[in-house]
Amino acid sequence: MTLEICASNYQSAFNAQIAKAHRIELCTELGVGGLTPSYGLLHQVLKKLHIPTFVLIRPRSGNFTYSEDEFEIMKQDIQLCKDLSCSGIVSGILNRDNTIDIERTKQLIELSKPLPFTFHRAFDWTPNLFEALKQLTDLGATRILTSGQERSAEQGIKVLKQLKEKANDHITILPGGGINAQNAKLFMNLGFTELHASATTLNSVNDQPKIPMNSPKFFDETVEAVSDIEKIKGILKSFAN
Repeated sequence: MTLEICASNYQSAFNAQIAKAHRIELCTELGVGGLTPSYGLLHQVLKKLHIPTFVLIRPRSGNFTYSEDEFEIMKQDIQLCKDLSCSGIVSGILNRDNTIDIERTKQLIELSKPLPFTFHRAFDWTPNLFEALKQLTDLGATRILTSGQERSAEQGIKVLKQLKEKANDHITILPGGGINAQNAKLFMNLGFTELHASATTLNSVNDQPKIPMNSPKFFDETVEAVSDIEKIKGILKSFAN
């Protein structure tokens, strides 16, 4: 059984190596489902650690439907990861209706070669999992990270089993979401060969701050936070008044 740890900072990556996990998925910002790590974090992990490192390529939070500029950013990030000798790429793109964006996913898979490509949990938003499974298999994706369209992999175990059966070893189904020491054996007994977990613990680092630096409105996956042209102009105009 291969255990992949979702590491959102250097310490998590270091701890995964010390604990002898088999690989990591390196990202940042677990609170929004993970984002592409910075160059500095990439460089430090790949330079100082020896654990196999897959890198999440996701340019922003919110949905998985990206503009052309965002798509270019993703391609640039994949090339950077290859240049830094990472072990694999984790990414994915959907259309507006949450079906797989075939053409652009194909481009990401091709650009990632010869590295393995994991299609991430955007898969769980697709309206037809089994159609999406076939599409990703045909495109040459290596694995699919999924909870079986439930909040946790354990809750989605029935669908995960169906996906595994239909995959028929042509593509790896990687259960993820709420994996822990209490339920990991369940997946192994069902024949899954890989598991994805963050295995996080929350350590207090300081007292409750006087002023919070987070904002709940940015955690809404139904909206995209962007700087507004008219609001910017309004601030600039106020300078002249």
